[in-house]
Amino acid sequence: MNAEVVLCECFARDGLQHEPDFVPTEIKAALVDRFAQIGFPRVEATSYSNPKVVPQFSDATALLRTLPRRDGVMYKATCANLHAVERALTDREAGIGANEVSLLVSASASHSERNLKRSREAQWENVRAMAEAARGRFRMVGTISVAFGCPFEGRVDAQEVLRDVGRFRDLGVGLVTLGDTTGMATPHTVRALFRAMRKDFPDVSPIAHFHDTRGTGLVNYVAALEAGVTHFDCAMGGVGGHPAKVQYGGGHTGNVCTEDWVGLLDSMGVRTGIDLDGLLEASRQCEAVLDRPLHSRVLRSGFNPLRASSVAANQTVEP
Repeated sequence: MNAEVVLCECFARDGLQHEPDFVPTEIKAALVDRFAQIGFPRVEATSYSNPKVVPQFSDATALLRTLPRRDGVMYKATCANLHAVERALTDREAGIGANEVSLLVSASASHSERNLKRSREAQWENVRAMAEAARGRFRMVGTISVAFGCPFEGRVDAQEVLRDVGRFRDLGVGLVTLGDTTGMATPHTVRALFRAMRKDFPDVSPIAHFHDTRGTGLVNYVAALEAGVTHFDCAMGGVGGHPAKVQYGGGHTGNVCTEDWVGLLDSMGVRTGIDLDGLLEASRQCEAVLDRPLHSRVLRSGFNPLRASSVAANQTVEP
């Protein structure tokens, strides 16, 4: 397994997109800056969503305008269509924009129609136009939703997912996210798909973005780590999911919990670059912002007290 990983903190975007109450711009900006301060090299800052659909991000430009920037940190904005990329370009030209954008497709036809309001082919035409506009101005991240299973169609063809990875690669996208959108993946399917992706597309960096719908997020992330994945998305308190208007998931739809994932990685001797004390303080801040307990076990129980000895033991085991 890799000794070091790159984590993207997604609380401010994927974590908040379903929240019914608007979080003030200055609070979101302060949280994004806090995440960067404690060591996250990638932070999902906002989304250029249609404010009528996702009002939480109606302040995307205002947030980016007030957001302090730290050297070496990638601030990501999610873009669902060409208009969103054009908004990102306008902010970039004004000197306040994100430096990373994500371009979204769905691995199944039904999810594409339901979530993006377009057929798969229509969305790919959309993505081609977006990539052409964004190329050279942003680092582009391709995202493939329901890559491990679709809530409407069931099984998803792994070869179709790999073809989508190739489509992104051909558009100049160097990082591609495979999303387990409603927690259908297993360690076996995770290892198989990521190994196939790394074999077929060695010039593309895979990112794991899993939701902990069925409590399998951590075991599947370990499987991805074993398959050579070094980039992972996560969210403070395990929050997140899809807007309330998209009715599926059937319960908990949140992301893999940042605190618990960082704690496990630390116990395994895998470096994250995250300040652990700062992480717990940020976790408490996120709970205060949402005014409810979140899903972090580590915040309640503390980090593994045997983690130092676990790291030493791991270092003595032959690979």
